[in-house]
Order: sequence, then structure tokens, then C-alpha cells
Amino acid sequence: MTIFHAGSLAAPFGDAESQFEQETGIQVSREAKGSVGSMKKITEQGRKADVLGVSDFRLIRDSMVPKFADWYTIFTTNAMAIAYTADSKHADQFSKDNWWEILSKEDVTVAHSDPAVDPNGYRSVMAMQLGAIPLSGEKLYDDSTVKAMEDVATVPSGTETNMIGQLEAGKLDYAWEYASAGANHDVEVLSLQPAVDLSRATAKYAAHYAKAEVKAAGNTYTGAPIAYGMCVPSVAEHPDLGARWVEYMITDPGRKILTDNGLRPVSPAVVPKADADSVPDTVMSNATAEESLGPMTL
Repeated sequence: MTIFHAGSLAAPFGDAESQFEQETGIQVSREAKGSVGSMKKITEQGRKADVLGVSDFRLIRDSMVPKFADWYTIFTTNAMAIAYTADSKHADQFSKDNWWEILSKEDVTVAHSDPAVDPNGYRSVMAMQLGAIPLSGEKLYDDSTVKAMEDVATVPSGTETNMIGQLEAGKLDYAWEYASAGANHDVEVLSLQPAVDLSRATAKYAAHYAKAEVKAAGNTYTGAPIAYGMCVPSVAEHPDLGARWVEYMITDPGRKILTDNGLRPVSPAVVPKADADSVPDTVMSNATAEESLGPMTL
């Protein structure tokens, strides 16, 4: 079976692959790429996969259903963070109280992934924007700081996982990452304020996050709480095997792997109520059908 998935799912899906193969005898082939790029392999390049896993479920909701998929599940969450090493410039001063000041300095090298191919990229820009947007009357910094951070940041090719090697090699001082990066890479990870880390699925924070907007490659992305999605595409050559993988990842074995890799499983997994009749029984028996996930419409 073939799986296309987000770069930030490489570590947990890699761990799951070996266990899944051993338990089922099914051979798994995975391709990691930014979530937008992974999806476009199916929607634009005409390629086939038995599972698609993305770091922003809205990509499946808005671009896969109904033409390329009949259903999807939301199975885990994450948070935006900043990765660095002990050798990063100003690392001894870097903290939750001043990260925006350090990331604005012209002598540091900072990067985030490409917003056109990777949700981590557009979420990085959103996080910068959100710090200058008041929440309950308070903000972290002003618009000039946003511009300074954006001016300093570079955009390498590939996903956020490619930047880890650059950090470890000393080619980068700081990189916008997911909080889960600290669980499976030898880097330090700074947790950010809830106002900017896109982690809180409440009406208050969702309304705040929605004030951030990023345009990339002709698309407009709006801020929202981070929620990962998975589906078995309608073009799957082995949809029964794809459903077995989804079932594996939303039950105890998969949830443990996700947790061990720094992600936050949604338990039980959620599927859109409107699509529930299309969900395989093995998946539906381990999920709940909802019209929304917190403030997010499914």
C-alpha cells in the first residue's frame, strides 16, 4: 500500500510502518512531502495513494471531498514552536518573553518552510502576524516587528523537517517548526504563547487565529487551530488496506505512537457527520461523527 503524507508525520508514520507491517504482513510505501504538495500528487498529478495524511484537515475538506475522497478523519493536533540549538546565535538569551526580538535580529538565520507547499509555512507566517493582533486587549509586539521577522526569515525548499538537518549542521540558528519536532530530533524547541501557536480549539482562540491570513501560489489560507486529517482517496488501489492503516492510527497502537512523537491525538477520532455513511465500519467503530470539532466546521 502507498501513503502520501505531511513531513511532520514522517516520524510517527515511520514508527507505525514497522509495527503495522509486522502485525499485518502488509508492505507499506511512504512518500513524505508538504501537505499541499502531497495532496496535489493526487488532485493535479493523477497519482494514486491508499492513504493521504495532512497537517491541515481543511485541505482534504476543501480540495479532496467529494471528487477525490468520500470521507476523512481528524486524528491528531500539534502546536507551532521555534526550534534551535545550543549553538544558535543568542541562544542563551532566547526565551518565551523575547523570541520575537531575537528573530528580528539581522545577524541570525531564521527559516520556515514554503507556504505554497506546506501548512507549516503558512502557519509560520500566521504565527508572526498573530503576535501583533490584540487578544483580550493585549498583543506581544507591533506591526514593525512582524515585518522585521518576515524580512529576516528565509524560505528553503521542502518541508519543515528538512530544516532540522540545517539546524543541526549550524546552517540555521532558528527554524519555525511544530512542537512535536522536539520529540524526535536533537534540537531545542521553544513553546510559544497560545495567542500565536495555533493550538487552542476554542471559539475565543479560533476567532483570533482567523484574523491571520496568508496568500501563497494563488491560494488564501486563514488561521485556525491545528488539526491533522487523514483519508482513503477514492482513487486508492487498495482502499481496504488504506482503511486498515487509518484504523491502526486512530486506535491505541497509533495513538501511542503519535503521543511518543510529540503529537496530541484526538480521541476518539472525528469524522464529518455528513460523510459518516461513507466511512468504513472498521474506522467508524473507532470514531465519532460530528458536525464540528470545537469551533471548526467539518
